Amino acid sequence: MAKQEDIFKNVVSHAKEYGFIFPSSEVYDGLSAVYDYAQNGVELKKNIREYWWKAMVQMNENIVGLDAAILMHPTTWKASGHVDAFNDPLIDNKDSKRRYRADVLIEDYAEKLNQKAQKEIDKAKARFGEAFNEQEFVTTNARVMEYKSKQRAILERMARSLENEDLADVKLLIEELEIACPESGSKNWTEVRQFNLMFGTKLGASADSAMDLYLRPETAQGIFVNFLNVQKSGRMKVPFGIAQTGKAFRNEIVARQFIFRMREFEQMEMQFFVRPGEEIKWYEHWKETRLKWHLSLGLGENKYRFHDHEKLAHYANAAADIEFDFPFGFKELEGIHSRTDFDLKAHEQYSGRKLQYFDPELNENYVPYVVETSVGLDRMFLAVFATSLQDEVLEDGSSRTVLKLPAVLAPTKAAILPLVKKDGLPEIAHKIIADLKWDFNVSYDEKDAVGRRYRRQDALGTPFCITVDHQTMEDQTVTIRHRDTMKQDRVNITELKNIIESEVAMKNWLMKM
Repeated sequence: MAKQEDIFKNVVSHAKEYGFIFPSSEVYDGLSAVYDYAQNGVELKKNIREYWWKAMVQMNENIVGLDAAILMHPTTWKASGHVDAFNDPLIDNKDSKRRYRADVLIEDYAEKLNQKAQKEIDKAKARFGEAFNEQEFVTTNARVMEYKSKQRAILERMARSLENEDLADVKLLIEELEIACPESGSKNWTEVRQFNLMFGTKLGASADSAMDLYLRPETAQGIFVNFLNVQKSGRMKVPFGIAQTGKAFRNEIVARQFIFRMREFEQMEMQFFVRPGEEIKWYEHWKETRLKWHLSLGLGENKYRFHDHEKLAHYANAAADIEFDFPFGFKELEGIHSRTDFDLKAHEQYSGRKLQYFDPELNENYVPYVVETSVGLDRMFLAVFATSLQDEVLEDGSSRTVLKLPAVLAPTKAAILPLVKKDGLPEIAHKIIADLKWDFNVSYDEKDAVGRRYRRQDALGTPFCITVDHQTMEDQTVTIRHRDTMKQDRVNITELKNIIESEVAMKNWLMKM
């Protein structure tokens, strides 16, 4: 656990030191759980967003984009159920005065049981080697079966209690499991109570006439209320999707773990409209497709797992999360939900306007069902960043810190380095930049010895360093160094574009799906 905490501290420290993420309003001691993306962070975030958009919209003929407003008519949130049901179970520790989400305390306890089971599996795998049958071991080993059974029973009980709004049993479960405050170790808990997560605001010139509004807690509703506008103006045929990226806001009870859980965050999501009765087929399709998208980035297949929901949201008939192994354990990265026709029917009811589709093949009107994929952009950033940050011991015994970002996402694709700041080498370097910057984000670095510059670019995640030296003036060749292998090749300046393109082009990465 201490090692995981140290890794996470290094992630947070590296993100600030190298210009990826700063605490918001830091000169005023910051604002809890709000962060600013710095000069390198904004590039990485933009690249992740574009990688998602390319795969989701540009590569699908039946999916289009939308950018709906953050502020929406307040009845939107009444219809969606957020006013009445967008709550988290809150619990306070009387001794430490710390506040927690009751369900997260229980989920963390259950995850520890899962980790204990995994340790038994890993030990057996090391003992038996290639002869090890994991499936057989999991279903026959008494200790693993006990851990898994207890974990399942805990989560199922919590889901039932939350579904029935039996908050007293949620507290009883915390007490029975002897869950202590992570801060103080105290088990002296208050009652569990519900806490609405929406931020309220006002619209109007004066307090007397101002309308009560909410900052949107999700981006999906902007898609639903525009469903018919998009369908008619785009002449879309079911099945089709509407994709959107944008900010959402939640007054989280416990905003923690850096950018994993923030009060202001960004979502990338797509609502896919299908015929009633076909939603589960499409739900399975999008589960498979979205996992392939994640795997295309090469962060490691063992980093992902599916978690089927024990407790379904009020609008869903099927739901699963793609969980990622963050430095603090497996947590939700993306949700795939079959939302039925709840949202469109609710907006029909509250607005008094029909939101139906005429299906020419069936010759009938119906309210489409919806399958949703929703991934947190900030969580995606953290998953990529934390996994890519590595400390390596080299063959000569020295070490380096390297950010092995997928090259397609790297903020800067190449750094151009003149060997010395004289003899016309900076001028050649700037000419190379002038040519490459039309196609790639590139940078110039002339400070310090070239070895130190290599290390700096490694820590920034730059896939290529291009060194201009005195030989360049003779034969127009440069040294190109590869970040991950540190291999150096001598190539002609005219080859640089193709070399970089082959490593960073979205096409080459997305074709892995």
